[in-house]
Amino acid sequence: MQVSNLKSKRYLLPLLTILLFIGVFQSALAQEFVPKVPTPVEFMAGNNRMFFQMVVKKKFTPESRFGFLSVSSIAASYDNDMEDLDFASPVLINYNIYKGFGLVGGTSINNAVGFAPLLGAQHSFTNKEWVAVTIVSAFLHSKRNVEFFGIYEYKPTLTPKTNLYTRIQMLYIHSTRDNLHARSFLQIRAGLKKNAFNFGLGGNLDQYGPEKTFKPNYGVFVGWAFQ
Repeated sequence: MQVSNLKSKRYLLPLLTILLFIGVFQSALAQEFVPKVPTPVEFMAGNNRMFFQMVVKKKFTPESRFGFLSVSSIAASYDNDMEDLDFASPVLINYNIYKGFGLVGGTSINNAVGFAPLLGAQHSFTNKEWVAVTIVSAFLHSKRNVEFFGIYEYKPTLTPKTNLYTRIQMLYIHSTRDNLHARSFLQIRAGLKKNAFNFGLGGNLDQYGPEKTFKPNYGVFVGWAFQ
């Protein structure tokens, strides 16, 4: 298992280094023209745990096909029970091929399945009312996990200054080697959005391991899209 992980890291790290070098080089050439892209953060106080998430989705330059995506989250119980501590931080470099379809490569780090380099495919779509990001990837380690991840937001206008805010976010990780469930969640949000601020009711439905240990969390959330 350790040998497999070492081989995966050996092959992936040079690739990521090259992608990062190209993206940073392009960014340095046209930094003054990079538009402001919001970085949304969210805090939810639930009945069982607190939850925090930050989404970073940037292109290196407006013309570049290379981009960066990270959806980092942390959840913890109010009594600091370490078994309820949940952390996830994927770090992905993406390459847009055609109209939102592209390739991704990077790493996934979370407390349920550990560290793994990964490669996959992505589709993203954004307009005034919709945001949709779908990623299908394969972990390059001994368990041969495959992952489906998606974020889908719908924000129709209610008044000139207010929008409905809804979001479904999901994850499913499956070990193809053992044919077992590794990690999954479904997050649901419903509320209102006013400029950069949003708030409302939310639910996180988390499952862990082959036994699909279920940890629900329901509460209120607030979010802000930083420029």
